[in-house]
Amino acid sequence: MSAQLGGTPVLILKEGSERTMGRDAQRTNIMAAKVIAEAVRTSLGPLGMDKMLVDSFGDVVITNDGATILKEIDVQHPAAKMMVNIAKTQDDEVGDGTTTAVVLGGELLKNAEILLDQDIHPTVIIEGYRKATEKALQVIDEISTETSVDDEDMLKKVAVISMSSKVVAGSREYLADIAVKAVRMVAEQVDGKWTADIDNVKVDKKEGESLESTLLVNGIILDKEIVHPGMPKRVEKAKIALLSTPLEIEKTEFDAKINITNPEQMKAFLDQEERMIRNMTDKVISVGANVVLLQKGIDDIAQHYLAKAGILAVRRIKKSDMEKLARATGGEIITNIEDFTAEDLGKAEVVYGKKIGDDDMVFIEGCKNPKSVSILVRGGTELIVDEAERALHDALSVVRDVIEDGKVVPGGGAPEMEVAKRLKEYADTLSGREQLAVKQFAEAMEVVPKTLSENAGLDQLDILVELRAKHVKPEDYVYGVDVYTGKIQDMTKMNVWEPAAVKRQAIKSASEAAQMILKIDDVIAASSKGLGGGPGAPPGGGEEGEFGED
Repeated sequence: MSAQLGGTPVLILKEGSERTMGRDAQRTNIMAAKVIAEAVRTSLGPLGMDKMLVDSFGDVVITNDGATILKEIDVQHPAAKMMVNIAKTQDDEVGDGTTTAVVLGGELLKNAEILLDQDIHPTVIIEGYRKATEKALQVIDEISTETSVDDEDMLKKVAVISMSSKVVAGSREYLADIAVKAVRMVAEQVDGKWTADIDNVKVDKKEGESLESTLLVNGIILDKEIVHPGMPKRVEKAKIALLSTPLEIEKTEFDAKINITNPEQMKAFLDQEERMIRNMTDKVISVGANVVLLQKGIDDIAQHYLAKAGILAVRRIKKSDMEKLARATGGEIITNIEDFTAEDLGKAEVVYGKKIGDDDMVFIEGCKNPKSVSILVRGGTELIVDEAERALHDALSVVRDVIEDGKVVPGGGAPEMEVAKRLKEYADTLSGREQLAVKQFAEAMEVVPKTLSENAGLDQLDILVELRAKHVKPEDYVYGVDVYTGKIQDMTKMNVWEPAAVKRQAIKSASEAAQMILKIDDVIAASSKGLGGGPGAPPGGGEEGEFGED
């Protein structure tokens, strides 16, 4: 890009840079965002389709989870990346509803384009969308039903619905039971409010057997083996030492030389090393531990002494797993073995080693009131096990959301339909062009029931007309689409419930992303040096996906 000053060209941007302005910039950005929304749209709902994603190494992922789909595809356009971020935010915040959020964001932009074609200024549309978002969140709160951490039945219903669209839907009742039990175990009351950190639910996966063989363990599963063949393979009434310090002589950080002139000196040096290791193991034995779990290494001599004392040991455990073990067993992680006392020991009913498939694993089971638990996911193939893990993540997340937020709404597109109806009524109270933006926001909300019926092979127009006719009185907010029968039903009677937090977050993130994309009227892109992308591509073309590494 250049300008003229007194007949002399002045270079402003680097050669090869591209600039798109005004309506062209808006159209390009909206089109890119709509393409992303269309990519995941067919995977929405219980009868949504799956996507097979093959990466450059030939690895295959089969899923209908919005966040996973967008994580696996390499998105270049910056506006499209903002849509990918909607899914990421939704997944990080509430763990479910990623496809809904992206589809809603795409529909908001599609409807905004209709207003832009009528020469309505983006600022007016943004203001209308902002007011509509506030009103929509208010409506979600009004139609929410209160629930509690003790209502296991409701928690299970929410977990079942979150998995109904997955490959593992056939085992959803069984997996939902596991998810509810796991989250209720790790939930804690802080200052009168319930919190549940699902990071304290450790999920391991192993191919083999079936989904119905998935286990919930009241403790922790370690993907490790017992270090010495002479150690017991099973310890009842375990007293567990959690050590972050090694049971070996560590090398010094600086180089040192020892000049040895006769064999006795060498023997004295080795004897002293052995004595130091013996003192460490004696300390562990004297405290009364019969299981030792180490974050670091364990010397062969220490293994020998522990095996002779009938102590089971596991080494090289991840720091995050050590923290989970402390929460599960009630033990303290010891950093200095000299300060180790019997009060620092953790407790479990049983610790044992077991071969699962080709791998050795160690189970720490029967912890009393554990604040960290483990789930071992089984399944016939690697693809099924991976999808089962994603389904369980969704189930754990929605149970957590309901425990923390305490509110649920009917599913099946019912809340979106009610929000659309009330937004249209609200639009009539506004004067000026913002009214048009609020009405388009309301129309966009209807994309969820529309897409649910479309993916079920139903006539979306008939369903939409029928739904509008049903949502008349304030108490009619319960009516949604039964995708299996093609009828409009009371979702509360069909036990279709979703967390209110998921709906709120989907509306917020979709609306904010749409507003940000609408605000852009100028795209200045540096030269991509032939590495792909076109207008709006980042310098150097491709870059790592928004989600980073797994």
